Amino acid sequence: MEPGAWENQHPPSRSWAFLVPYVIALVFEGIPLFHVELAIGQRLRKGSIGVWTAISPYLSGLGLGCVTLSFLVSLYYNTILAWVLWYFLNSFQHPLPWSSCPLDLNRTGFVEECQGSSAVSYFWYRQTLNITADINDSGSIQWQLLICLAACWAVVYMCIIRGIETTGKAIYFTASFPYLVLTIFLIRGLTLPGATKGLIYLFTPNMQILQNPRVWLDAATQIFFSLSLAFGGHIAFSSYNSPRNNCRKDAVAIALVNSMTSLYASVAVFSILGFKATNSYEHCLDRNVLILINEFDFPEHSISRDDYPAVLMHLTATQPRRVAQLPLKACHLEDFLDKSASGPGLAFIVFTEAVLHMPGAPGWAVLFFGMLFTLGLSSMFGNMEAIITPLLDKGVLPRRVPKEALTGLVCLVCFLSATCFMLQSGNYWLEIFDNFVAPLNLLIFAFLEVVGVVYVYGMKRFCDDIAWMTGRQPGPYWRLTWRVVSPLLLLTIFVAYVTLLARKPLSYRAWNPQYELFPSRQEKLYPDWVRAACVLLSLLPVLWVPMAALAQLLTRWKRTWRDRNVARTPTGAETSRGGRGRGQQGRVCGAF
Repeated sequence: MEPGAWENQHPPSRSWAFLVPYVIALVFEGIPLFHVELAIGQRLRKGSIGVWTAISPYLSGLGLGCVTLSFLVSLYYNTILAWVLWYFLNSFQHPLPWSSCPLDLNRTGFVEECQGSSAVSYFWYRQTLNITADINDSGSIQWQLLICLAACWAVVYMCIIRGIETTGKAIYFTASFPYLVLTIFLIRGLTLPGATKGLIYLFTPNMQILQNPRVWLDAATQIFFSLSLAFGGHIAFSSYNSPRNNCRKDAVAIALVNSMTSLYASVAVFSILGFKATNSYEHCLDRNVLILINEFDFPEHSISRDDYPAVLMHLTATQPRRVAQLPLKACHLEDFLDKSASGPGLAFIVFTEAVLHMPGAPGWAVLFFGMLFTLGLSSMFGNMEAIITPLLDKGVLPRRVPKEALTGLVCLVCFLSATCFMLQSGNYWLEIFDNFVAPLNLLIFAFLEVVGVVYVYGMKRFCDDIAWMTGRQPGPYWRLTWRVVSPLLLLTIFVAYVTLLARKPLSYRAWNPQYELFPSRQEKLYPDWVRAACVLLSLLPVLWVPMAALAQLLTRWKRTWRDRNVARTPTGAETSRGGRGRGQQGRVCGAF
């Protein structure tokens, strides 16, 4: 499970119809690419750099790019874990610190920013991030988050200190604990009022969304993140497998279990979001009912929630001017469900607010953020293995230096590099990393992987390797997807992604209490220097591919030029120097 996956453990679109493009992407993109990575890593017994260098020296940049990509993703992903840890530690309080607004400095009322938004949003944007109103204003280091970040990197280091030996033990807990918590949340969620409305919202088909190209693009990119494709981690992990391990069976089983887990999590999440949306909907109705009672001097409790639409319709028909002047809000359950089911604040805003309405809220908050932490930790194992294994293969440190030292050095460099996210503007930069580091590079790397294996390593050779490992030659489905379908699908997604990116100006949504539409976030364009950083982050990992190929080409050209000169030197020496013997020729050749 990769970055962003735990934020949206349900289909990213509103409708169950999202399963159509999701399944197509899984069958023709996800599973075939997953099989390629597991098989090639298991056969060549190397990390990403070693594998692609062995296939072709011109592809060595692909391995370097995967290492760079995993490094950049690890920086911001462990920052998210630091936020999760902060919320986890704050969950051991009753009442929860995001349950109510704090008092102002005069202690005569509540903080204005909190009153203008909500206690949950205030705790996230002000008390946790202390976010600035503009990306140009970096602000200062948030020390409580920096301590959490250091703790997260310390935990990661302890879990991967000896590679597979310690990671394998930790993964038993980090992989099983989320299933336990999801099951608990599912049972509790289904018993909450409004849960069925959330599930109806989830499972109601809306086939019109299939006309939106963005939905198909979301489905394809969701596969990359959920299966961790093209990061290099699977190649590194599979290099430790038994040479005769059935990697085909692993690829299919893991991909299907991963997708079923997302579906299972969707039911649990939407049952609770349905409960939260129902609460918000009823609160909206109660507020409007109170306004009508006060304005028209109706007896208290004379208007029920069920009667409100009819009463409002009658008053609108008989006294339209008075009704038009009232501060009534539009109350539609589906609007609250739409707000609940989208956006990056699902974990830190929407779900935390839902937990507040559940009996025993602190206990549920501890379980929820504990689950998120273990999910993120298991993803970090793959990211770090994708960095460390190739570095060990390349021997960046002398053999006498233990692996624990290299692992510690990598974790330290990552921690120091990630301190930029601890600034008050850090959330804006994390969104930039999330939007620009992975998507474009993953598409290019995946395309190069399948093309490199099929057309450079060779389809026949690859199929023979799989037959040697599994005992069976790949069938027509595998051969067709590897040779034609997957490359074309990846190329189509790449073109669609670049087209959509080019159409929309680069902007971000700032949290600005002075904004006239606050608490809505203010849409701002990135300044020029930030746009340049976005382009650099998009190209940085993939630049290794042409650079390494060019370096290999220059090396080969230089070697060819040298060999030609060596071959010509004896003839030239005999002509110009009277035909010296072999001993002199040998000395001339030795000079090169």
